[in-house]
Amino acid sequence: MQDSLHTDRLFCFGLGFSALALAEWLLPKGWEVSGTCRDIDNQDTLRAKNIPAFLFDGSHATAEISAALSQATHLLITIAPQLSGDVVLAHFREAISRARNLKWIGYISSTGVYGDSQGEWVDEASPLRGLTDLNRRRIEIESAWLKMGAEQGLPVMIFRCVGIYGPGRNLLLSVKKGRARRIEKPGLVFSRIHAEDLAQTLEASMKNPQPGEVYNVSDDCPCPPVEAVEYACGLLGVEPPPLVPYEKADLSPTARGFYDTNKRISNKKIKTVLGVKLRYPDYRSGLSVLLKDI
Repeated sequence: MQDSLHTDRLFCFGLGFSALALAEWLLPKGWEVSGTCRDIDNQDTLRAKNIPAFLFDGSHATAEISAALSQATHLLITIAPQLSGDVVLAHFREAISRARNLKWIGYISSTGVYGDSQGEWVDEASPLRGLTDLNRRRIEIESAWLKMGAEQGLPVMIFRCVGIYGPGRNLLLSVKKGRARRIEKPGLVFSRIHAEDLAQTLEASMKNPQPGEVYNVSDDCPCPPVEAVEYACGLLGVEPPPLVPYEKADLSPTARGFYDTNKRISNKKIKTVLGVKLRYPDYRSGLSVLLKDI
């Protein structure tokens, strides 16, 4: 265990699926992790995991969160954009600017900012063409964080993630619960990333911070969504759900946004710049390991 003067302290705005994956990656290595959640039940659950959690509903700053920020060495933001913009920048910009111990700030964004490339490969230099209001807000907020970092000398980095899966959230559980759908749209591919590979990517950046940089976080295997569903069903020994043409599928606006964009995400930068070696380079390896916990 590190002594108190040299302990790495991660503060997470939004202790959800992604942040918890990182917390579970770092806690055994002697890190202290704290952050925010939205309700008391989650707060109690997190504290039982030795993760102090502070209530934050996005409406106002609190003194205890500002105090925790002042001690943090690393800061992760996973809260999605709201209609009003970024609630962290809105309420904690000054507290973050005054946090003298910060060595790394990571903002979790989405590869949705690239819009539709008609199945072509995109990398971090590709044009940003967010097709939904949410992804247009993501583009604006990415820019705001990078601008603040540049103006105030803060080590801000952006991580554009594909669909994140892992223990507790994956296709195997969707199949088992009868929620998986096999929707056919010829030519469409999705990309994914296992939560552990996201965590190791973030840690690699923490060890080698490059202020102002942007990273795509994805596995090596963009593939048709029906292919992954069929593989999950095969692992579980069940018949795949019926094949539904995209045109006839009853999809929420959010789900339809996924099906309306088609791109292959390059992960070359996290490998060459950060030295990341994916534990789960495709959905097959990721789901096969998760099968033991289903």
